[in-house]
Amino acid sequence: GDMPSHSGAMTALALMGLASVGHTPADPTPEGRAAAKALKYMITNIEPDENGYLGRSDRSRMYGHGIITLMLTEMLGMTPDEETDKKLRKLIDGAVKLIIRAQQVPKSEANRGGWRYEPSSSDSDISVSVWQVMSLRAAKNAGIDVPKEAIDNAVAYIKRSYRVERDANGQPKTNEGAYSYEPYGGRQTFSTTAAGLLSLQVCGQYEAPEVLGSSNYLLKSPPEITEPWFYYGNYYYAQGMYQRGGEHAAT
Repeated sequence: GDMPSHSGAMTALALMGLASVGHTPADPTPEGRAAAKALKYMITNIEPDENGYLGRSDRSRMYGHGIITLMLTEMLGMTPDEETDKKLRKLIDGAVKLIIRAQQVPKSEANRGGWRYEPSSSDSDISVSVWQVMSLRAAKNAGIDVPKEAIDNAVAYIKRSYRVERDANGQPKTNEGAYSYEPYGGRQTFSTTAAGLLSLQVCGQYEAPEVLGSSNYLLKSPPEITEPWFYYGNYYYAQGMYQRGGEHAAT
């Protein structure tokens, strides 16, 4: 029957959590056996449509598509057998191509280069886009072809969501600023700022002024448990600030 809503996306997150502390589906441990069962659940129940879309089976949309694609890519080489690895590669190939096509849907100048809830969406937001760029980075690391144009367009989109005054050359006038949920508008929060920081880093923009400014903003405004989307935002915050290093990582 139908998968429970979001169960694929949540299982993918759990698998990445296990892998991050050394428990892979190939391990003969209780944790490894649990990971193997979870991966089998994903391969058995997540059925891509004819376009490679993975977010339909559990109704997690493009959020889930990005999360599941990232997990599948990070599981390459960690599976119990070669046959499972082949299945992953087939799913990943279709999923990455779907991400590229979804980015190429005609959009306004403000939204061009990003992603939204569905592959056909004509607008974009930073919280969906961060999962797609993380997936593309993981795919590239795994040797899968990712067009440079896709990364360049994603970087341009993310930078448009950075809400500071700029000079005549387009450079930020201040070394501290936040990202908004959508370009040129929408709420500016801890979680959207953390998402923007990590998005640019996974695109290789480690020293961009927007990276410096957003990490400085987060350094002065650390997350509080009462923050909206506290746990969600910390997923990005922890990685982004760690990669920034120094006093930013110490937080």
